[in-house]
Amino acid sequence: MHVEDLVRAAIAALEDVKARDIVVLDVRKMTSLFDIVIVASAESGRQTRALSHHVLERAKELGASITGVEGEESGEWVLVDLGDVVVHIMQPAIRDYYNLEELWGGKRPVPRHLHAGAGYAGASV
Repeated sequence: MHVEDLVRAAIAALEDVKARDIVVLDVRKMTSLFDIVIVASAESGRQTRALSHHVLERAKELGASITGVEGEESGEWVLVDLGDVVVHIMQPAIRDYYNLEELWGGKRPVPRHLHAGAGYAGASV
């Protein structure tokens, strides 16, 4: 399976359940543990769990191996580890506090109303 297919499937799954501020970061030059980090926001613990379940369903449909899922109990920050692709689904306060985009060399997402019609922040895949 190609990483690009898995990224597209994860993004589609996130969009299906109305994730906000989806950022895709290519981290291949920074680590050998995984290739892509996807960060998305959810409004509630219920939505973070729904998003993670939907990402998992899409990944399984592609035949991807699921390495693990963490954080579903609290729902503030759910990490879905798909091997080469790691998806972080976070509530806005947690996302602002940890600022994973900056940690991985990307930029914080610009609010949608400031860039109508623009694509995702971060690296293209």
